[in-house]
Amino acid sequence: MAKAMKDLRYHFGLKLKIYPDFEQRKIIKANSDASRFVYNEMVYVNLELWKFGNPKIYIKGVTEKISELQNLKNSTSALKDKYFFLRDKNIDSLAIDNAKKNYQKAWKLYREINSHGTPNFHRKTYLESYQTNPHYKTSDEAHLTNANARFLDEKHIQLPKLGRIRFKGSSKRLQKLFETTKSESEL
Repeated sequence: MAKAMKDLRYHFGLKLKIYPDFEQRKIIKANSDASRFVYNEMVYVNLELWKFGNPKIYIKGVTEKISELQNLKNSTSALKDKYFFLRDKNIDSLAIDNAKKNYQKAWKLYREINSHGTPNFHRKTYLESYQTNPHYKTSDEAHLTNANARFLDEKHIQLPKLGRIRFKGSSKRLQKLFETTKSESEL
């Protein structure tokens, strides 16, 4: 069972600059574009559902469209069935799920704070980013060096779909991290 962040042993952020090769850059771009597309699709689906409202009269085409939009909104597999490029082997499924979660968080913040307005379409920029989650084996304790997204050493990180990537940043904190893991493994 997954642990909450507060239950994990380490709870801090690291700012890293990665140096991907050409193939890894293509994968990052594909994942970034896919997550932006999914977020924008969620915005579109909600706008369409809002426009249809709650119809008082049964009209076959309208009710079918509403049920199709509800299915797209609730199901990741329905999104992948409608848009086949989301099934590409280089696209991380967690990037798609995180884009949907980010959209839901944006609505939650709008309802709670209401300072920035409703979620809008994300435009394409030169910055490419997406989110993925680490997965741990059920028998292992959650740690920064034993998941599918993990630190290999002080200069390399392993990420899902991307593989081994060289990075720079937060060297003092990482040195402390690797010192504690070495001392724990010796015990």
